[in-house]
Amino acid sequence: MSFRLATYLRTAKSLRPATLPAGARFYSFKAEDQPRIRIGSTAPNFSAQTTGGDIDFHNFIGDKWTVLFSHPADFTPVCTTELGAFAALKDEFTKRNAQLIALSADDLQSHKDWVQDIEDTSTSGKAFDFPIIADPERKVAFLYDMVDQQGFENINKGIAFTIRSVFIIDPNKKVRLFITYPASTGRNSSEILRVLDSLQLNDATGLVTPIDWEAGKDVIIPPSVKNEDAKKKYGDFKELKPYLRFTKDPVN
Repeated sequence: MSFRLATYLRTAKSLRPATLPAGARFYSFKAEDQPRIRIGSTAPNFSAQTTGGDIDFHNFIGDKWTVLFSHPADFTPVCTTELGAFAALKDEFTKRNAQLIALSADDLQSHKDWVQDIEDTSTSGKAFDFPIIADPERKVAFLYDMVDQQGFENINKGIAFTIRSVFIIDPNKKVRLFITYPASTGRNSSEILRVLDSLQLNDATGLVTPIDWEAGKDVIIPPSVKNEDAKKKYGDFKELKPYLRFTKDPVN
């Protein structure tokens, strides 16, 4: 067995913390060993410790939409505000049959200590009650390609600050959205809800959403649907161009 294949199998088999060689903190990561994550690809599975107990990620997803979002380290300022904002919106995600799970590249006890700070400063008085994945060896960060080039080259050295990605994964375990943010820019939790609404509307109706769309605003009939079929399926619509037709949001 080649070294590359052995390394890939070792990484893919289990992402639980493992015993490392003396003096080593992380495995040697190779970009060619990473799965290629694309819109519509199956989210890579892994096993991990979390603040809510041990999980198999695909089993955790179950029949829900899942938002996985990641952080380079505990007790960092931007990430503290982000986790708090998502916690404050947890009920909104629940209404959409969606669940939250975070990741940070520190150990489990550090996560548990960090949660108190998050509740003290950033949850608008709500309890923080969704799991945070422990990823001190950065195996999940590697598996999901959560870093930029500089971060990848330095993944074994200190904080790789660009471990700041968000993935929306559907109940079929398919990746429907992913975004990686720079360390300096906090995410927009309302945008994640907006995209989730758009994806679920498209799945339910086949309609697509225009720029700056929000639930309840007019939506677009895809060009592949003929006018007569659009009338039967969606009712009245406004045609600006043969390829640009608006109708009412039938869901919200």
